[in-house]
Amino acid sequence: MMLKPLVMLVDDEAPFIETMSKRLRKRDLTVLTALSGQKAIEKLEKNRNMDVVILDVKMPGMDGIETLGEIKKICPLTEVIMLTGHATVETSIEGMRLGAFDYLMKPCEMKILMEKVMEATEKKRAHEEKIRDAQVKESLTRHGLE
Repeated sequence: MMLKPLVMLVDDEAPFIETMSKRLRKRDLTVLTALSGQKAIEKLEKNRNMDVVILDVKMPGMDGIETLGEIKKICPLTEVIMLTGHATVETSIEGMRLGAFDYLMKPCEMKILMEKVMEATEKKRAHEEKIRDAQVKESLTRHGLE
């Protein structure tokens, strides 16, 4: 059984964050929230086991693309789903280039968002497992046990 996903919701609109985090918690997710890119980065530094970040593209200060770049530096395996009310082809391409898992338009259907969160969580955890397996194998080889 998969542990429930640990998700961070990042958006500068407090009402949106409140509504979405309630809806995600109802679906049995563990949810942290941040009202800015900067706050998201601070929280990620304390919670490096984050599975998925749901990130708004348009935010004052550090925008979503800049925040995505920072997230990938701190936690390269954490998957990021970009949310936007105004998706442009350019930001989508830039986001995917920087390692975004996917893009969804706001408002997005809860069912679709949940599917994306579960897919992203599975991808991240499978990646972690491959790394663990490689570390074990390397350790066994180093000790002449393989």
